[in-house]
Amino acid sequence: MIFYVNYWRNPSGKAPVEKYIDEIDRKEERAELLSALKGIQEYGTDAVGVEFRQIESKLWELKIRVHGKHHRIFYVVLKGNDMFLLHSYLKKTPKAPAKEIETAKQRMKQLLEAKQ
Repeated sequence: MIFYVNYWRNPSGKAPVEKYIDEIDRKEERAELLSALKGIQEYGTDAVGVEFRQIESKLWELKIRVHGKHHRIFYVVLKGNDMFLLHSYLKKTPKAPAKEIETAKQRMKQLLEAKQ
């Protein structure tokens, strides 16, 4: 299954995941991360260099390793294959920090309420 990748936007119209990607210093690293997201749109769960992991219920996580860094992007899929990127962070500890998961859950809740 392929996905249509969308960025979740807060009420003021800002997309935190898009900002996270834009603020990556190394151009090559940023390009590879964007390439991985494009691969998800073209190849879905068969995208090269991307792991998919369910966190809980509808909340999932993309694991993308680029230039030795472990990027994590939380997402939710709506209406079959509309993927919304909710929250991202650079992984530095073995387990996902609770505050990162909580941020993603809050954004998912806002998105689901807005889509009803």
